[in-house]
Amino acid sequence: MIRTTLVVLLVVALAVVALALRGEPGIADLTWLGWNVRTTAAAAVLLILLFSLAATIFWRALVWIVEAPRRAARARAEVRRRQGADALTRGFLSAAGGDGAEARRQAQRAAGLVDDTPALVRLLSAQAAEAAGDAVAARAAYSAMLGFAEMRLVAHRGLMQAAIAEGDHAEARRHADAAYALARTAPWAWRAALEAKLAGGDWAAALELMKGALERKIVSPLVAERARAALLTASAAGLEGAGDERARQTALENAQTAARLRPDFAPAAVTAARLLAADGRLARAAQVIEAGWKASPHPALWLAYRDLRTDETPRSRAARLASLAAFNPETREARILMVEQALIAGDALGARTAIAALESEPLTRRLAGLRARTASALGERDEARAWIARAADAPQEPDWSDIDPDGQAFAYAADDWARLAAAYAETGELIHPRFERRERSISDLPELPAAYAESSPFIGAAEAGRPPIIDDGDFGEDLLPAGAPEPLPGARPRRAFGPRAKPH
Repeated sequence: MIRTTLVVLLVVALAVVALALRGEPGIADLTWLGWNVRTTAAAAVLLILLFSLAATIFWRALVWIVEAPRRAARARAEVRRRQGADALTRGFLSAAGGDGAEARRQAQRAAGLVDDTPALVRLLSAQAAEAAGDAVAARAAYSAMLGFAEMRLVAHRGLMQAAIAEGDHAEARRHADAAYALARTAPWAWRAALEAKLAGGDWAAALELMKGALERKIVSPLVAERARAALLTASAAGLEGAGDERARQTALENAQTAARLRPDFAPAAVTAARLLAADGRLARAAQVIEAGWKASPHPALWLAYRDLRTDETPRSRAARLASLAAFNPETREARILMVEQALIAGDALGARTAIAALESEPLTRRLAGLRARTASALGERDEARAWIARAADAPQEPDWSDIDPDGQAFAYAADDWARLAAAYAETGELIHPRFERRERSISDLPELPAAYAESSPFIGAAEAGRPPIIDDGDFGEDLLPAGAPEPLPGARPRRAFGPRAKPH
């Protein structure tokens, strides 16, 4: 404003000077309180301008003096604001870096400096306590935030994480639900609520959460579809053993829906087929397995397909399994199935021909057992024993581990289903809980007679690098891998190795 006034006065002064220089100064006559002043108009205007300028300067100086205390207070507030912002910045960086002591010191400093953003100070206090490992102080800080509407989401998240760290899953679920109710578009809140439902085995609630996430575009349609298939299968598996007929029908409907949604999800196809077979709908059960086999072959599928009928001859069963393999013949599992069906039909030569297609496959315990069974069917018992010995050091197949020793596929607990649903939804791949826990699976090794007859094929196998077994005719118990049949009652005690040949 002072600058504007000076500019106006300067313009007027220049105009008056210009008029005076043109020879038209004019006359100004002022009479006041007996005084009479007569001068030129230009001089009068200049005097007035000078007086106005002096009055303005005086007024501004007076105002500056009067406002000095307020100005000093603003300056001090600005210094506090900068110091408070610096304390908050340093505190959050220290908390993120795990320096709890420094974060706490900066939080205390910020508490005395910051007045306009108390929410940030409370948040820093909570995070500083977490970084320092003080769970009680962190929980108290987050609990205090619940009293402020704008901080409740952060408070519920902090309290949920604290409850998870303490193993209080019920409290964690409560805070996850509260957070999701506050912010249904926050991905972390949705995920926390979903994980809480999965941990509690509440498949129906998890399905509703997934539906809401799809509507709000938190997850993609593909993820939602896979999650729905896995959750419906988990629900069906939980209801399958119920004695209530209504529960069994619900399980059947859920399993069929899951199999239609994702034919490549083997647990859905196997569960649906098992329930359909129990309901007497064998043709429909076969169709479900065939669709699953076309999408993604799994050993549990052909085992379920094999067991659909019990009133057929071995050759009829083998022909039916061969027709299943033909739906996806180029896959590894289909080539294995061709060997299996040949062994079921008693076609040892056909099994040898079929197993040749697996020569390039890495040796697993299951493949070693399959080769041992083929050799046994061909009458090459010593060759079979050599393959069984090699199976002891061969790795187990994850897919084969999904079948328990009783032949039940995907016999998982609620925790396993929860992990499987989450993993399959995100990646589209199966996890194998039984394989991770190294649990016994269905036996993949044949049971051979104990008698040992020395033969050149066995010696040839040993010379080719396969582990020889030189004993009195029995396998050592410590050579039989988990899942191998136990010795028959009355059998002679087994020894690991017989006397070694003396070196020459």
